[in-house]
Amino acid sequence: MDRRGPDGIESWPGLVPELLVTDVVASLRFYVDAVGFEVVDRRSDPEFALVRLGTSLIMLEEIEPGGWITGELEAPFGRGVNFEIEHPDPGSLARQLEATGATLFRPLRRTEYVSRGATIAQWEFLVCDPDGYLLRFVHED
Repeated sequence: MDRRGPDGIESWPGLVPELLVTDVVASLRFYVDAVGFEVVDRRSDPEFALVRLGTSLIMLEEIEPGGWITGELEAPFGRGVNFEIEHPDPGSLARQLEATGATLFRPLRRTEYVSRGATIAQWEFLVCDPDGYLLRFVHED
């Protein structure tokens, strides 16, 4: 199946999370201005943005009646899930976010995992977006 998306995205990922947010503009300040995502698509009715960082895509949709709401939404949103996002330099991103006043949920650290008999090492930190979605920025060592 050819799933070319907006902006000529050649290989549409098999999974693209769509996050309900309280304010798309505030979310864009975080994702674009603070983290470095780029806006690929932006529209209103409802307020919506598709953002990209490398090969990672996230859809942001402002909460509206009749939307994708399956239960009561309470802050922080996204409880029980974190989104791993590849970043070329999580250390500098963590410092940059802290300089803007963001509080890291988990500070930068080197973590090792054993997978299929091999040890994988990566640098990672976790931070919440304005609505409480937990983002884990990583880069393999």
